[in-house]
Amino acid sequence: MVRDRRRIDPETGEVRPPAPEQEAGVPEPEAGAAPETVAEAELVPTQEAELKAQLDERTADLQRLQAEYANYRKRIDRDREAVVNTAKASVAGELLSVLDDIERAAQHGDLTGAFKAVADKLVATLERTGLEAFGHEGEPFDPSVHEAVQHDTSPDVAGPTVTAVLRRGYRFGDRTVRAALVAVTDHEPAAVVPGQTDGEPPSEWFDPNDKSNDQI
Repeated sequence: MVRDRRRIDPETGEVRPPAPEQEAGVPEPEAGAAPETVAEAELVPTQEAELKAQLDERTADLQRLQAEYANYRKRIDRDREAVVNTAKASVAGELLSVLDDIERAAQHGDLTGAFKAVADKLVATLERTGLEAFGHEGEPFDPSVHEAVQHDTSPDVAGPTVTAVLRRGYRFGDRTVRAALVAVTDHEPAAVVPGQTDGEPPSEWFDPNDKSNDQI
């Protein structure tokens, strides 16, 4: 709607009376100033919503990148540790024959003097790097870490048991460097004599010192 605010009527040349809004003291808009419309008022919250959505999206992207970088660092550290442990296990594996010689020398009483001091330092150094010996008499037989080369049965054991260690086994962390060579004994029920209960002689037990058993 366009309003003619000229004070002089161009047709009659007379002075026009003031408009009602001018009489009420309503200020006229300044020259060059655009009035605020309803569409402009609704545009402000829409822009704010778009900016907030963009900010949330950028924040989510940043958090995702941070999580991916953290997982990358963990994977790199894990791979580096695995490489170091593999190298240590390889070096320790080359020295197992030396450890076998040291153990045999100790069993025969030949590990004495300066030789014993050097051997103790070598064993301690390998143990500090993570090398662990296993394979001992009396421990349960485990086919994943024990290699049975002899087998026997006995009623004195409750299950498959290591009764002799022919060669010590070694592990490095969760990795088995070398299985232990062992002799295994399985459980065998004791033979039961008719009329005999556990721990008691049979009813027909013959005592050679009993004179009542002599026959004339």
